[in-house]
Amino acid sequence: MRLPTTEAVLAVFLSLIVVSTCAKIKEGECEVCVKVLGRFITDVVTDDLKKDPKAIEEAFMDFCKNLRGKEERFCYYIGGLKTSATYILGAMAKPISWSMPALKVCEKLKDKDPQICDLKYDKQIDLSKVDLKKLKVKDLKKILSDWNEDQACKGCAEKSDFIRVVEELMPKYAPEAHKARQQKTEL
Repeated sequence: MRLPTTEAVLAVFLSLIVVSTCAKIKEGECEVCVKVLGRFITDVVTDDLKKDPKAIEEAFMDFCKNLRGKEERFCYYIGGLKTSATYILGAMAKPISWSMPALKVCEKLKDKDPQICDLKYDKQIDLSKVDLKKLKVKDLKKILSDWNEDQACKGCAEKSDFIRVVEELMPKYAPEAHKARQQKTEL
């Protein structure tokens, strides 16, 4: 039996829609989601917790309190923070209660809110090799922020002030990089 052309076109169109909405996550996509949920599943979720999706939601909200940067933004997107505008924690908690892996949970969340997979980690600065004088002030501030030392440079007015504070704190937060930099200057 042969389908009329309009019905055939409609059938092809509908099948393309179904395939596009069930798209799998590509490599490098959803990295923040996969990492945060992976850590949450391994560190927080227990067999007892898996029995109750509401308990998973509450545990995730507690988990989000200690996150910063892109990870905190991810929590905001899915409703893990009190200030969140949206709330799709149920779409995360139910699959976790079924022991679904983080990657698959992120695929489901991407269907609900595509911006979740737009989050990417900032590239890390290799402090052992980089010339601090060539970095932007924004990058120096980010280094201090990553170290939770935002207040360490409260009175800094110039780039040289930020460089000085980063160099002072480097032995505490990046000892390997500090040693490598000292060895480089000795040569």
